Amino acid sequence: MENILGLIRLRIKRGTNLIARDTRTSDPYVVVTMAEQKLKTGVVKDNCNPEWNEELTLYLGDVNAPIHLTVSDKDTFTVDDKMGEAEIDIKPYLQCVKMGLNDLPDGHVIKKVEPNRTNCLAEESSCIWRNGKVIQEMNLRLRNVKSGEVTVEIEWIDLPDSKGLSEVDF
Repeated sequence: MENILGLIRLRIKRGTNLIARDTRTSDPYVVVTMAEQKLKTGVVKDNCNPEWNEELTLYLGDVNAPIHLTVSDKDTFTVDDKMGEAEIDIKPYLQCVKMGLNDLPDGHVIKKVEPNRTNCLAEESSCIWRNGKVIQEMNLRLRNVKSGEVTVEIEWIDLPDSKGLSEVDF
């Protein structure tokens, strides 16, 4: 617990225009890795536009460790096929959390993050204030495939007795 800064709640919402890896469709799922942690969503059968709406929780020990997502097609008799991958740079989001903001109106935009060559953002993403917390929803363009995006949302969770972000430099 002494090296844990807090938790990141990652909501894997949906996939859009994922590539078909079976005859005309796929059975997609997402594997999330961060440092030595590895979590997985459920499989959505026969769907290239799946709705997962699953929450996965990761502990944060290093603000420089990206969150890596790999979308794969579940196969029964062969090795699962990769459908693309993306990375989330959580530093812009954590900088907003570190500001320690309070009592903002719901929907208030704290920071806008533009897509660039080093992130996987398909479009501008905003860190916003919602229900007393800072969240960031983003559409991630999958790499190494012709098409496909995954929509995710991240949220910080403070842990009692953890270091938190107060002493972290970005």
